[in-house]
Amino acid sequence: MAIFRQLFTQGLLALLAVNSPAIAETIDADALYQKHCAECHSKDRLGAMGPALLPENLKRLRKKAAIKVISEGRAATQMPTFQEKLNAAEIEALVDLVYTPLKQIPHWGLAEMRASHLIHNRPQDLADKPIFTADMWNLFIVVELGDHHATLLDGDTFEPIHRFPTRFALHGGPKYGPNGRFVYFASRDGWISKFDIYNLKYVAEIRAGINTRNLAVSADGRYVIVANYLPHSLTILDAVDLSPIKVIPVVDLHGNSSRVSAVYTAAPRESFFVALKDIPEMWEISYADQPPLGFSSWVHGYREDSGDINLEQQFAIRRVQVKDYLDDFFITQDYVQIIGTARDGSGQVLDLDLGRAVTKVDLPGMPHLSSAISWTYQGRQVMAMPNIKEGEVTVLDMESWQVIKRIKTLGPGFFMRSHEKSRYAWVDVFFGPNKDVMHVIDKETLEVVKTLRPSPGKTSAHVEFTQDGRYALVSIWEKEGGAIVVYDANTLKEVKRLPMSKPSGKYNVHNKVTRSRGTSH
Repeated sequence: MAIFRQLFTQGLLALLAVNSPAIAETIDADALYQKHCAECHSKDRLGAMGPALLPENLKRLRKKAAIKVISEGRAATQMPTFQEKLNAAEIEALVDLVYTPLKQIPHWGLAEMRASHLIHNRPQDLADKPIFTADMWNLFIVVELGDHHATLLDGDTFEPIHRFPTRFALHGGPKYGPNGRFVYFASRDGWISKFDIYNLKYVAEIRAGINTRNLAVSADGRYVIVANYLPHSLTILDAVDLSPIKVIPVVDLHGNSSRVSAVYTAAPRESFFVALKDIPEMWEISYADQPPLGFSSWVHGYREDSGDINLEQQFAIRRVQVKDYLDDFFITQDYVQIIGTARDGSGQVLDLDLGRAVTKVDLPGMPHLSSAISWTYQGRQVMAMPNIKEGEVTVLDMESWQVIKRIKTLGPGFFMRSHEKSRYAWVDVFFGPNKDVMHVIDKETLEVVKTLRPSPGKTSAHVEFTQDGRYALVSIWEKEGGAIVVYDANTLKEVKRLPMSKPSGKYNVHNKVTRSRGTSH
């Protein structure tokens, strides 16, 4: 009988193994992660080109939603679909892995930053005049993601002046100091680099975080602020040599911490605007020597790390309560109002003078507010933005915040640009089968007047104008066959084409420093 029972048990186990792959073979989630995820999110899940994949950074994403993201990809990101490469059990195993805490998350404070600090060229040793002949205000920095380089481009001749290596996976767009001489880069893995355009040399670098979103430079050129996903913090750097000044933990009044969605400079207010990912607040941080009333340096349950320098009052915070999270936002030209939105499309307008949300805005889909532009239409101020989920551009009246028109496009878009001296606004179709399309919209009629295909079959994206608005530069966002295509902004005819390695964005010194209404801030 014992032999029969043994044979029966063995047969039952074999049958179960055939019908249950999970029993037949244990899924190695770590091996799957290293094969499919590590290139973008790093081998240790701390983030690289993609964000960190840790429970601390996934508070707003439930496991069921995470399974859908891995299966189907995610709009507004470079996250591809994996449902054809991985089965349901493998995807579920990956989700379980990324929701498992690391045994230890590296601490990253002032001591670690100082240990990473690199001085490549002392500021006092660098010439105070450009070593090349070109109009400084009509230069472009072109970021080439394909091989991690940047090109300094002459906006008059459209000839490259200098090409230089950058850190891996730049993010958030480079930012210029007040006179355009210095440009600051942020990489996804936290490296901040300062480059001297006059001398075509790096000045300094520092790792200001483990996983970083973007940076901003104060209008007076004294400070750089860095927005981090990991740790949940803001880092203040001295803009001269990138030495660290202060680390501000990002927590609400109850001690809940948050990633930072983005930071921007509010020049007229001598402050930085900060959008938070995981708590319903917007912060305004003063960089004035004497912060206005209503700003506080107190952070619940945490001691701000400010090293040996007494900065008790400087970089004080003003908290503005919002009605939903701010994943994306647009700042009005007078820096009084912010229109913000969460990923679900719920919009709200914040009045910074009043310190609160004042109205809701109907923004279905996923409008890309940080790519919005504004202009005068029929005597009133309007703003327009592409939509990452819907094939349309939304035009809003900036007084009533009502929708004026939804302009149909051939698919979801990511970037929209114009210039004060141009009649046209350009918007791409970044997602879907028509990714090679660039629409040109007449700002006076709100109609699409031209549909361009600069390189059929290849992604067209991110227009930027020259200083005078006469030319529009389009990126062919591909590693193979990538290029910058220069168009006459009036005739809409191609003028020149420069081969480049996946040029993601190009940033005109004048338009960025003066905060043109036709480009993002």
